[in-house]
Amino acid sequence: YMKALGVGFATRTVGNMTKPTTIISLDGDKMTVKTQSTIENTELSFKLGEEFDETTADDRKVKSVVSIEDGKLVHVQKWDGKETSLVREVNGNNLTLTLTLGDVVCTRRYEKAE
Repeated sequence: YMKALGVGFATRTVGNMTKPTTIISLDGDKMTVKTQSTIENTELSFKLGEEFDETTADDRKVKSVVSIEDGKLVHVQKWDGKETSLVREVNGNNLTLTLTLGDVVCTRRYEKAE
């Protein structure tokens, strides 16, 4: 997935070794997704269904929309005629993140911290 995005080899190697922590919170109609790792921390705040400008961890400038579909948090990013989706699904104490760019699909699984 990172290669399909155009992320360089060294960054992909480091990225594959990280074990990030994801914190999702809701305050009124504003949702925040924080991703913390030893490499980089990101924070994204938005209102569901409203388009917003985002600079991704790999420095892409994208237009994003996040919505809830079938109980899943669906985040769509568009830039330079391309589109990728990040789908977060909670099942018990597990979070599955499915990232899709064209035919390339990446799945990351997280366990809830105690």
